[in-house]
Amino acid sequence: MTRTSPSVASGLVKRLERSKAAATELTRATSLMRDAALQEIQKTLEAHVEDIVAANGQDLERGVVEGMEPSLQDRLRLTPERVQGLIDSVGVIRSLPDPVGDVIRGMTLANGLQVTQVRVPFGVVGAIYEARPNVTVDIAALALKSGNVAVLRGGSAALESNKLLVSLMQDALVAAGLPADALATVDDFGRDGADALMKGRGYIDVLIPRGSASLIETVVTESTVPVIETGSGIVHIFVDASASGEQATEIIHNAKVQRPSVCNSVETVLVHRDALGLVPDIAKRLLDSGVTLHADEAIRELVPDALPATDDDWATEYLSLDIALKTVEDLDEALDHIRTYSTHHTESILTSDMDNAERFVKEVDSAAVMVNASTRFTDGGEFGFGAEVGISTQKLHARGPMGLPELTSTKWIVRGQGQVRP
Repeated sequence: MTRTSPSVASGLVKRLERSKAAATELTRATSLMRDAALQEIQKTLEAHVEDIVAANGQDLERGVVEGMEPSLQDRLRLTPERVQGLIDSVGVIRSLPDPVGDVIRGMTLANGLQVTQVRVPFGVVGAIYEARPNVTVDIAALALKSGNVAVLRGGSAALESNKLLVSLMQDALVAAGLPADALATVDDFGRDGADALMKGRGYIDVLIPRGSASLIETVVTESTVPVIETGSGIVHIFVDASASGEQATEIIHNAKVQRPSVCNSVETVLVHRDALGLVPDIAKRLLDSGVTLHADEAIRELVPDALPATDDDWATEYLSLDIALKTVEDLDEALDHIRTYSTHHTESILTSDMDNAERFVKEVDSAAVMVNASTRFTDGGEFGFGAEVGISTQKLHARGPMGLPELTSTKWIVRGQGQVRP
């Protein structure tokens, strides 16, 4: 193991100290000031779309040379349209209500004490992610709106993209009268930067990982700071016996093909034996879009072009134009399969039987459970959050797409007139 040099360690500590100081300064900034900073971020990004795409092109070229998987290339890629989407999302975030100061509950005690529980920022939010420059903008905007400082480790794959994005947004913060240190990156410290976030007790208040299962596992197991765990997506759709064939075909195609490289794309389709007649149309639509099917024997009899599925397929997050299809006898078997293989991200049932739908909703233990809808809707932007910090698959504090309220903690405020406890 390489030992961190004293100069690197000193530089990291100083940067985290500045972030901590900026968090204190940010508590004095009004909601109007933070909204003005978000507007400056929009203007600055809008003025540099070509520069952002060019910097991203450098990252993409390097990724291709280094053999980056196509799914990661798609996550890494910033087109002018995608950059505009990020700018628009900042605008949506700016328009949302400020969660800071919201009263969760309040009461006046018998002794006259006025007690309220209010939302407050975490303080300094760290994020570790890979090949996702969109996350750089999303987290920076959500953190700022909720009164938090963000310290980012975006990984080497998006180094040039993130370097420019952070620099532009820091300029926007200064233009709006806020400290540049309200947004920081530790990418220039490499692996040491990630270690500093994971071991940054006293500097980092909460850490959010986004990326591969191995990255998330590393952050969860090695961190000494609190972690909000986001998860990989082995996402299921169950086609019940009463499902509409046309609807099932459209939903499954959308859930797989619309953007296959993301965590809410479907990976496994479970088909009730009495709905096997729907499979040829579903399969044809997928095959026509270049999807490789991995199927059990019953489905392969109907779709000879499908590859034989193995147990590994049920446990695979493809993040590509691949999908697994399995026949199940009934809802019970579908639920059992999901309990065995799900990563507790998103599952959907396609059915006309509302009793089965309600049972599915109650018994599936995932962050998002859908009825007759594409799994691609599990997304902060689609839920009206403007963007998301990530999709939490844990059960403490936050679960599902995480927006502004999920970036706050609470504080109890007690106001009295000289009361003492007897």
